[in-house]
Amino acid sequence: MEDRIGGRPDQATPASNVTPLGWRDLRDWLSLIESHGELQRISPAVDPDEEIAAVTFMATRRGDAPALLFENPLGDRTGAKVLTNMLGSSKERYALAVGLAPDLSTAELIAQTRRIMSRRIAPVRVSKTEAPVNEIVLRENEIDLTAYPAPKFWPGDGGRYLGTAGVTLTAQPDTGRINAGVYRQMLHGARQIGLYCSPGKHGLLHREAWWAQDKPCEVVTAYGVDPVLFMLGAQAFGADESELDVAGGIMGRPFEMTEGEFVKLPIPANAELVIEGVLHPGNVAPEGPLGEFTGYYGRERSPQPVIEVKALHARRAPILTAALMAKYPSCEIGAYYAIMRSARVLDDLERIGVPGVVGAYAHPAAASGWGIVVVSLQQQYPGHAAQVLALAAQCPAAAYYTKWIIAVDDDVDPTDFNEVMWALSTRCHPAEDIDTLRNTWSTGLDPSRYAAEDRPYGSKALINACKPYRYLKQFPASTLLRREVYDRVAARWAELGFKEPPPRLDVFHRE
Repeated sequence: MEDRIGGRPDQATPASNVTPLGWRDLRDWLSLIESHGELQRISPAVDPDEEIAAVTFMATRRGDAPALLFENPLGDRTGAKVLTNMLGSSKERYALAVGLAPDLSTAELIAQTRRIMSRRIAPVRVSKTEAPVNEIVLRENEIDLTAYPAPKFWPGDGGRYLGTAGVTLTAQPDTGRINAGVYRQMLHGARQIGLYCSPGKHGLLHREAWWAQDKPCEVVTAYGVDPVLFMLGAQAFGADESELDVAGGIMGRPFEMTEGEFVKLPIPANAELVIEGVLHPGNVAPEGPLGEFTGYYGRERSPQPVIEVKALHARRAPILTAALMAKYPSCEIGAYYAIMRSARVLDDLERIGVPGVVGAYAHPAAASGWGIVVVSLQQQYPGHAAQVLALAAQCPAAAYYTKWIIAVDDDVDPTDFNEVMWALSTRCHPAEDIDTLRNTWSTGLDPSRYAAEDRPYGSKALINACKPYRYLKQFPASTLLRREVYDRVAARWAELGFKEPPPRLDVFHRE
């Protein structure tokens, strides 16, 4: 139903033994993370013009910073609050969002994420009167988006951005398939929002397809959204996959949608603030720049399509989700993105049929998980590592922007950057073990690429940091503990005076 416009409701039954998550919307989730000490309420007035961003950036230079709820943004005329660092670099908040144990290791979270992201539960429709987002409904000239506290994040930003941690729905005109994506949106006026989509993204492809038929493109955007749909909107899915189905699978219940006032697209029933609008060919306005996930201002000011807002839905005193884009660990694209992208890479390689792959990680410090992907494998035949590198570089989950793809042996934990650096320094011979791919899919936000019009094209380095297969038997043995010695010492760890648990080791000496 809601994953296609004009379709009939899908009969979705949750998989057996799937327990629905304990939270239903953003407010429930905030209560959950607050009970775990992962939310900080900021009650003094803070200016959305650079101050909210400054507080967020300064607080998040520590990787364990909580989510920040600004309860009294200056200039607000709606009673709205602003939530920043919703997920950020916290794997604990990610785990709480998807129903996993917060104390799992990163590798364990990746494995469990693959499991929960394999489930599919189609969305369901709820009536307009039951939808919390319809506490307030405004139409046409009743709407004034300037009343809301849209932040200006960085001094050089082109304006205030209402859409940084929102989710935008568009539909493919021929199939009706609905896409959920995260695209930045600059506030132009009371009913005008600029929409920037990077080349190749489904939102842009849908827009161009509607315009090719001389029709406006309908758009729905939720600016206060639950963390699961936000996380999935930032992932790469195939044109025939539904982020809404995946969201239902993770949550253990169908994602709830409701009917809009103007567009045929459904709207998220439990969101905080939602607009309906249309994109008309030729209706553009200067947009950008915006301080982006790279830690630089992304894409120079340029004409971008403008959403003409037709209807607004809101809860009373809505919570606006805002994402600071900055260098790690202060970027909203942080731990959650690294974990989910890594899970998607492993799923892609498994579907392709690559044997021997045991782990993968998109390190968040590398431009928030976009820049580097490390894949670990158990080498089984000549050329195996090169095959894994080539396929990982161009699989759907990693094709966009990723510059460095590194293969390591299965005795190296890809989530541990120290171990990866060790493998690069002791197993990689640069003159023989580095290849490049040219004219690959990239982004207009990449500051390393000049001229700017060339930025949709990138390049990738494929780095083989595995032991050379032809010399595996002769390669020097690594220094490792015996398993029985490790177990004996670990059992006495507290007795020896250590307060933290013993480090987890998975690879041991072999005779």
